[in-house]
Amino acid sequence: MSRTWHMVHGTQHFFKGGIGTSSRLVEVGGGRYMLGALVQANHGDRHLLRVDGVPVGREIGYDHTPSPWEERPAEGSIIVVVATDAPLIAAQCKRLARRAAVGLARVGSVAHNGSGDIFIALATGNHVYTDTKGLHALSMLPHSLLNPFFEAVAEAVEESILNALCAAETMTGYRGRTAQALPLDALQRAMALYGRREA
Repeated sequence: MSRTWHMVHGTQHFFKGGIGTSSRLVEVGGGRYMLGALVQANHGDRHLLRVDGVPVGREIGYDHTPSPWEERPAEGSIIVVVATDAPLIAAQCKRLARRAAVGLARVGSVAHNGSGDIFIALATGNHVYTDTKGLHALSMLPHSLLNPFFEAVAEAVEESILNALCAAETMTGYRGRTAQALPLDALQRAMALYGRREA
C-alpha cells in the first residue's frame, strides 16, 4: 500500500490535537482504489498514548509537558470519517467504519465511558442509474475482498491521529490555558529508547 498524509489543527492525550488526515492505496480484485481518513481528535489520556507500540505518554509524562487543566476535564471525543472510491454498498461501509476503532486503539484509546466517538464511512464507487423498468444498477466488491480495506482503515486512522498530534502547535486559549504541542524531540528520544530509528 502506498500512503500520503496531511494535517490542519482540541487536545488529545493532553497535548494539542486537532484535525489530521491520511490515505492508503488499495489494490484488490484487479482494481486500484483510494481510501482516506479524516479525524477530529480531542481524546485520550497522556499515560495511554502509544506510537508504533511505544508508550510515549508514559515516557514524556506531565513533568515534561504539563496539562493545561487543574482537574481532569470531561471525557473527550473523536470523529472519524472514512471515504473510498471503491464500489461498496451501505453494509460494507458500516463494516469499514467499525474498523476505525482498531486504528484508535493502536494510538492508545480505550473509548472511556462518556466518550463521544463517532465513526462514519462512505463510498463513491457507484453512480446509480434507473433502467426503463425502474430497477437500480450498482456494483459492489465481494465481502471476501474487504480485508485489505479493513487494514487500510486501521492504518489510515492511526496515522491521521498521529499526524494531528505531531503537526499541532502550542496554543493559548480559554481563560489563558495553554495546550502544549507534543514535543517532537522528546518523542524521538522516547522512540529511540525502544529501538525505533529516529526520523
